[in-house]
Amino acid sequence: APGSELGVELCHGRPGAGQDEIEGAARYARIHDFIAALLAPGATTWVAIHANHAKEFSAEAKHALARLADAGIPMVSQSVLLRGVNDNVEALAALMCAFLENRVKPYYLHHPDLARGTSHFRLGIEEGTQLPRSIIEFYYKNDELNDPMVSEEHITAFGWATPQEIDDIMSLAIRVNDFLSGLFLGVGIRLVDFKMECGRLWEGDMMRIVVADEISPDSCRLWDIKSNDKLDKDRFRRDLGGLVEAYTEVARRLGILQENEQPRAVGPKLVQ
Repeated sequence: APGSELGVELCHGRPGAGQDEIEGAARYARIHDFIAALLAPGATTWVAIHANHAKEFSAEAKHALARLADAGIPMVSQSVLLRGVNDNVEALAALMCAFLENRVKPYYLHHPDLARGTSHFRLGIEEGTQLPRSIIEFYYKNDELNDPMVSEEHITAFGWATPQEIDDIMSLAIRVNDFLSGLFLGVGIRLVDFKMECGRLWEGDMMRIVVADEISPDSCRLWDIKSNDKLDKDRFRRDLGGLVEAYTEVARRLGILQENEQPRAVGPKLVQ
């Protein structure tokens, strides 16, 4: 629609997929049908062209891009860095040159980072699949590095924690998981995963590992058991809307808010 970003896909699949190019050509033949809509009076339109390899620029694709460019519609690129497809200098250079030759401004190259809640993408597992057991992952808390995932070898090699402290952290994580799973299950919410930060608490000469941050829908992924509706920060991350309503629903189910009570900007509340 005019005034919004429009993604035009050059083709599906890996470079050289013939059937996909045939299907793509049929789509490009229809481009002239919406050029008039894109140029509606007062409309500000940018078209995002998605391609991952220079071989995706078929004759039909080039013709469609030329029609858009000749109509005065600005185009920018978006691509995903893919192993075995464009993960080398030569392939990326050819891709960017192909964009420029077709009057598309190179703009966006997506390099997926390891992040909480994305393991199903890395491992090919459907989101929400019940795992055979709980899995504990470690992340190095550093905003500048986007909290990278690390192994136990990293933790001990750099002296961030001792092997005994790692065991204590894992034991604590399992206890928290058991508590939260039961707590949310009792109010019709499925705990998909959660993040917790740990710290050392010294009492005289004694030290113990403790949870060092709040646990809230900001740090958990929570789904309604019946509908699988997301009741956590994914509503913001994925632009689903209804973030405040989702958090309010969780608070009401837990008894933190009464049925007609409106949320207020107050500190964390202990749930017994």
